Amino acid sequence: MTTPTWTTIQADLRDEILTLTLNRPERLNAFDRVMHRELGEAIGHGATAAGIRVIVLTGAGRAFSAGGDMSAAPPDAGDFAAEAEDARRIVFGMLDCDRPIVCRMNGDAIGLGATIALLSDVVVATEDARLADPHVRAGLVAGDGGALIWPLICGVMKAKYYLLTGDMMRATEAERLGLITRVVAKDGLDRETARIVSMLRANAPLALKWTKRAINAHIDATGRAIFEMSLAHEGLTIMSSDHLEFRAAFREKRTPVFTGR
Repeated sequence: MTTPTWTTIQADLRDEILTLTLNRPERLNAFDRVMHRELGEAIGHGATAAGIRVIVLTGAGRAFSAGGDMSAAPPDAGDFAAEAEDARRIVFGMLDCDRPIVCRMNGDAIGLGATIALLSDVVVATEDARLADPHVRAGLVAGDGGALIWPLICGVMKAKYYLLTGDMMRATEAERLGLITRVVAKDGLDRETARIVSMLRANAPLALKWTKRAINAHIDATGRAIFEMSLAHEGLTIMSSDHLEFRAAFREKRTPVFTGR
């Protein structure tokens, strides 16, 4: 089967390993609407196409992903409904994917970028990388999966701190909290990623598939309802005056003034 081509996702299939690279380095791989849609398509392809044993997610340039692209126009209700469907394809696509997904976190993972990293089965990050979900600082709910996955990995109290403050952590702290699997020096990222991918590729595919399903059953028990609720609440905040104020402040390079509207 021929590997599809996308405009914002670079796909490379080699030795049964599909590498998907977020490819907007000039925007620190921030998600515009095209990349949001294309990542869901790419994950769906990686989950179903023949000849793939492991999926690797990484970013082009110096960041993994800076999250949502705030330079784009805010979505209207119709746009958000389409984006919500894309968000479902990404989140549930990663959780339901029977193949192991390894995040090669080559730099900062912020917002949706952090969610994608945390939804992966293994995360290998460089020691200078940072992790954060600052939706609240943009007047938004972390509805794209952050409110789902952070509490499950690092516990409710730590998740509340990081999601309610938007504070950023170093990769070493993320590893200590269990959010990241391995932290390595920058020059060791490819070597450690390749080592883990090689181990996964050598294991029995059926055993990998059903082990991942068994582990993700912890998420499925309540995760889909949590995701749908948080996504709906994000839709409400996208239409809020506070979020529009954040976008104006972002353009004008000033501190936003939130009013709770």
